Amino acid sequence: MTRLSLFSNALFLGALMLAISGCGASEPGTQTVSTAAGQPGNPRVLIETSKGNITVELFPGQAPRTTTNFLHYVKNGFYNGTIFHRVIPNFMVQGGGMMPDMTEKPKGPPIRNEADNGLENLRGTLAMARTANPHSARSQFFINIKDNAPLNHRSKSGDGWGYAVFGQVVDGMDVVDAIVAVPRGNHGPHSDVPVDPIVMQRVTLLP
Repeated sequence: MTRLSLFSNALFLGALMLAISGCGASEPGTQTVSTAAGQPGNPRVLIETSKGNITVELFPGQAPRTTTNFLHYVKNGFYNGTIFHRVIPNFMVQGGGMMPDMTEKPKGPPIRNEADNGLENLRGTLAMARTANPHSARSQFFINIKDNAPLNHRSKSGDGWGYAVFGQVVDGMDVVDAIVAVPRGNHGPHSDVPVDPIVMQRVTLLP
């Protein structure tokens, strides 16, 4: 299932072709702020990586289940030592479940998809990775490199469910862009894997 941790093959290819075809902003250094950002009480999480630090703001008001699920993994230290194992320029970087040797960590039960919360997959937003089953997200997440409108919720059926946005990078988007620029290759059945692992050394909830 790790090979399909963001999309099934058909969904992945279709969404990828749409996402890299020029929909939305993709220039490094520019970022649209989500409508959910900056609300009082939004928790922030620090992701310390081997490329630098990334600070993300979470949106519990719009994605309560997803935020609770993510913070559960954060507080239990689950993400420490995992990697960004799939990096696709002009699309997204994905991590939160694989170790440097590309073995998958055991994780908790799936959560219900909250992509119908009105939030869009804008550059710098965090969204949950999943299989073709819309309600299959567990620990893995991705950071949008550009505004990926094809990933937004359209309907509660089939591939219309979309991918649930639950946070946004508020500091360190330059680090995300640096991750996108690293050399990539294949690792067994996995493609778009950084040649040198990009490790999440520590992921913590900020006070």
